[in-house]
Parts: sequence; C-alpha cells; structure tokens
Amino acid sequence: MSRRPLLFLDVDGPLNPYAARPERRPEGCTTIRVPVHDRPRPLRIWLNPAHGPALLGLGYDLCWATTWMDTANEWIAPVVGLPELPYVDFGDRLFAERPDGVHWKTEAIVAYAEGRPFAWVDDEQGAPDGVFVTARHPGPALLHHVNPRLGLREGDFVALAEFAAALRT
Repeated sequence: MSRRPLLFLDVDGPLNPYAARPERRPEGCTTIRVPVHDRPRPLRIWLNPAHGPALLGLGYDLCWATTWMDTANEWIAPVVGLPELPYVDFGDRLFAERPDGVHWKTEAIVAYAEGRPFAWVDDEQGAPDGVFVTARHPGPALLHHVNPRLGLREGDFVALAEFAAALRT
C-alpha cells in the first residue's frame, strides 16, 4: 500500500470551471463536448491540459471523487494528461441529500480513505463536511474548496503541495 496521501479530484468546478462566463473559455483550457443521454445537446466541458502533469507532480495518489465516476477516465483523464485513475463509487448515494448538511460525497470519501491522509478538491464542500471528516477520519485531511468560476489555479496547487509536504515531515 502506498505511503503517499490520497488526492480526491472532483471534475466539475476544479478541473472544469463550469461557472465561468459562458462566452469566455478560461485561459489555458480546451473545449470538449460530451454526449449525455438525457440532453439534446452535448455537455460543454473546459479542461486545462497542464493540470494533469501538475497534479501528478504533487506527491499524491490520485483518485476521482466525481459524479463522472469511472467515465472520468474516458473523457477527462486523456484531455488533462492523467492515467486511468481509481474512483470513488458513490452507488445509490449519488446526489442523496443528508439532513445534517454533509455533502453526499463526504461519507464515501472518508470510507474510501480508510484512515489514510487525504486532500479533497471540490467546489461544493462546506463547514458540515469539515466537522464530519474531523469526527470520523483519524488521519490528516485537507478539504480544499475550488472556485467553479476559475477552476484549479496556482494557489490551489501551492496549498496541495504544502499539505503533502507537511505530511512528509
């Protein structure tokens, strides 16, 4: 088993700045169109090909934590320069709202980590998620919010690198 921390990656928000102004593709991004079975038009996705190499260089074991689940390996990974990654399978908990305000991904991510240190980049985390992780995860964890209008930026990579470096000391 790897001694490196896990890095849980959300797609929409961190890698795909979906909330950016629709008429302005973010700098460095390329556009892909993904067919979706229940939509008349393909879904527009903006991805930055530099993100994959930057993420691989951070010292984490990467894992998808996204509604895309295993399809992130088909559509997202090749564009951003990532290999096939494991993913958190949210199963029947996908989009299941919780009465305590904890995001529907949080419990599954904590279970997947099995006590390993982890960072989680997402645009939907809130204070209840931090409380849940602190109460139920014995290892260090960083819940890092990414602005969905901007996606991952230099400051986000710095924060992730600093967290990983602190775990090595």
